[in-house]
Amino acid sequence: MAYDIRLFKLVTGELVIGKFDAEQDRVTDVAALQTVPTQQGGVQMLMLPYGYPFETEFCGSIPGAFFLYRYKSTPEELQNKYLEAATNLTLSGGGLGRIQGAGMSGGMGGGLGGGVLGGLKK
Repeated sequence: MAYDIRLFKLVTGELVIGKFDAEQDRVTDVAALQTVPTQQGGVQMLMLPYGYPFETEFCGSIPGAFFLYRYKSTPEELQNKYLEAATNLTLSGGGLGRIQGAGMSGGMGGGLGGGVLGGLKK
């Protein structure tokens, strides 16, 4: 099943990513994104379950009434990192021979929240 992974800015100013349900106009399995400046002048993105630290799983939903902005497109790298974190699987573009379980214990997909997406620049 292919998910429609989308990026939204909420009325609270928070940036979130999740699985968009167009029928109900809501985003589910929500993750919060935070930008973290780097010493090199770029930014990295921190992805946490929306309810962190009280919820360590990607769950919950936010109705469309709370969307301030709906991004037209979500970068593929960000979609892949979200799916890896939400499912604990490592995604690979090289075919089935390269897919692995992501037995992370405390990283982005390990349920403790907190992972950094590198390489994203302003």
